[in-house]
Parts: sequence; C-alpha cells; structure tokens
Amino acid sequence: MPLAVYVLGLSVFALGTSEFMLSGLLQPVARDMGVSIPEAGLLISAFAIGMVVGAPVLAAATLRLPRRTTLMALLAVFGLGQIAGALAPSYGVLFASRVVSALACAGFWAVGAAVAVSLVPVGARAKAMAVMVGGLSIANIAGVPAGAFLGQHAGWRAAFWAVAGLSALGLAGVVTLVPRTEVPTGDDRPRLKAELRIYRDPQVWLALAATALSGGAVFCLFSYLGPLLTDTAGLDEGWVPTVLALFGVGALLGTVIGGRIADAHLFGTMSGGIVASTVVLSALALTAHSPVAAVTLALMLGFTAFFTAPALNARMFNLANAAPTLAGATNTSAFNIGNTVGPWLGGLVIDAGWGYPAVAWTGAALAGTGAVTTVAALRLHRATAASRVIATSASPVGPEAAADLASDLVGTEAASGLASDPSRATR
Repeated sequence: MPLAVYVLGLSVFALGTSEFMLSGLLQPVARDMGVSIPEAGLLISAFAIGMVVGAPVLAAATLRLPRRTTLMALLAVFGLGQIAGALAPSYGVLFASRVVSALACAGFWAVGAAVAVSLVPVGARAKAMAVMVGGLSIANIAGVPAGAFLGQHAGWRAAFWAVAGLSALGLAGVVTLVPRTEVPTGDDRPRLKAELRIYRDPQVWLALAATALSGGAVFCLFSYLGPLLTDTAGLDEGWVPTVLALFGVGALLGTVIGGRIADAHLFGTMSGGIVASTVVLSALALTAHSPVAAVTLALMLGFTAFFTAPALNARMFNLANAAPTLAGATNTSAFNIGNTVGPWLGGLVIDAGWGYPAVAWTGAALAGTGAVTTVAALRLHRATAASRVIATSASPVGPEAAADLASDLVGTEAASGLASDPSRATR
C-alpha cells in the first residue's frame, strides 16, 4: 500500500474527529455560547448537511483541477475552519465555521477517495478504502474521546485547536507524499456531462441506497447510545466514553477485516455485514436492559457496521470507474444522508414515547431494508453479467475476456477486472 494512502487516512482521522467530537462537547459549548443543548446539537446537523451538499458540488467544481492541489486547498480551508471555530465569538460564527469545515471535508473525502483508488491495482481498491475508513474508525476510538477530554480539562476550544494541528500535519503529508498529477487536456479530459451519465445506471442507485441505509441504521442507534446505556441499561454515565471507545475498536477491527476480504468477495461482504448489523440491532432491542448485553452488542455493532464500509465504497468505484471523483462524492453524500436521516428517525421514536429499545428496532428495520437492496443489486448484477457473456460468446473475443466475464457472473467483480474497464464487455 503506497504511503500516500496512509497520509490520506491520517487526514481522514482529523476530518472524522471534527465531525463527531461535538457529541462530547455539547454541554460546554451550550454554556459558553448561551444556547440550549438542542441548539448546540444543530452544529452536528450543520456538519452532516454540509457533507451531503458539499461532496457532489465540490467534486464537480474541481473536476478539472489537479487532484493533489485540490487536496491541499481543501485541507487548508478545513484547518482554517477549525481555527475560526476555536476563535468564534458567537454561536453564529461557530455555526458558519462548521458549515465551511463540512464543505471542505466533503470535498476532501470525494477527491481523496478517487486518489486512493487510483494509486493501487483494481484488486486492492477495498484495501485502500479500508485505510481511509480506518482513519474514521480511529477517530471514534481516540479522536472523539480525546476531544471530550480536552473539552473537560482545557475548554472546548482546545479541541478545535487540536484538530487544526492535525489538519496541518495531514497537509504536510499530502504535500510530501501524494504524487503530483496533471489533469488530461486532450480527448480524455474530464467532462462533467459525461461523468453524470453514471446516474443512468440503476446499479448506482442501488449501491447508494445500500450505503445510506447501512449508515442510517447504525447512526440511528449510535446517536442515542449514551442515554440508552444510562437510562435503559442502568449504567453509570462514566461508562459512556468507554463504551463509545469499544464501538470504535469494533469499527476498526471491522474495517481491517472487511477491507482484506472485500476485494475477493464484494457482495458477500456487503450482504453479510448488513445482515449481521440487522441481527445485532434486533438483539440490542431485546436485551437493552442488560448492561453486559448492551456493552457487548455496542462493540459488535461497531464491527458489523464498518465491516461493510470498504466493500460499499469499492462497489461504487467499480460501477462508476469512468467517473471516480463523482463516485466518491456521491457515496459520501449517501453516507451522510444516512447519518442525518437515521438520528432524525430515532428522535421521532423517542418523542413518540416508545423508548430507546424502539430506536434499536428502527435501526434494525433500516439495516434490513439495506440487506434487501443489496440482494436486489446482486440479482441485477448477475443478470447483467449473464447477458454480457451471451453477447460476448457471439462475438470474436478471446477466451481470457470470456473467462473474466464468467467470473463476473458469479459475483467476483473486483477479481475479474471487468469493473475496471467496462469496455471489455463489448470487445
């Protein structure tokens, strides 16, 4: 794995820490800014919405810019957003800094993912994405608890300064280790209109739906994991950071293992992980009153949720190989749509008075729907591959291409190499 991919993962660690650390800083931020807890919570929603909107917009706007230059600019803007947040004299300025940071974060995710997969062979795409997603997992293990610790002992603004420092470190790594690339200027130069054609493929929409539903299922429950542990399972509040860290440990393990097997078993990794998340969420709904079960299942949920992440990302890049930047951007938006809708649905359940176990049932329903979507994508994938094999058998192609297409028929898309060059189906 090129060192540049690990640099991108380090940068994602900074981005992920900023995205999620406010969950442990809401009370001091609310007190300092003179706002309510729900108003402080809007700072989290602002970041998620900025990610949803910013990823495709910035991907399109920077399509013809050199990728390394784009990554450097986005990291610089993100770091300045953290500094603005640390110095914010009012809630309005802090809110604006979160939106700006989210836009830069979204753009970096989109372009960085495209760069990561471009630096490795097709058969290692999921591994490369596992490194980037691993940065997010480590942010949950170390970054978010560290941000909460700084907030408690040095003030919440210290957490923003720390993330700004991490951003500067990531920027130095990008400048030093990410290869310089020039955008093609000939007939193969990027064209937005041509890249938008990926959205004509129903498989793209099925892949995006699976990403959104998988993310929504997990964060529907994760957003309210703290009160579930204290109010339903009966744990002391001091246990909450520990359980959140355990969730992060599970997420890191899931990312590593899922990234290692996803390239060879793409659909198996996706469907297996999403079904496992459905089972874990259902079990948590049934056993939420048991402290031991709640803690154990929180660890397992982190594993099953992030086990699928490398495969979900690799699947999207395989489908949209001709438009890698938009592919990364759209998948980022889908993930954050899930992060927005899932907690919103969980809040509706809580407001209805159904209790925190019902939130776990809601997450299980979302995950189950994601599993159905993945099965539908697999059926369509096999049907499409079968038609390609039939068409190819009637055309003058060599046995190697036919073997690749037959391999694709049984689901080993990444191994076959067909996704990396769709034109092989018509050669």
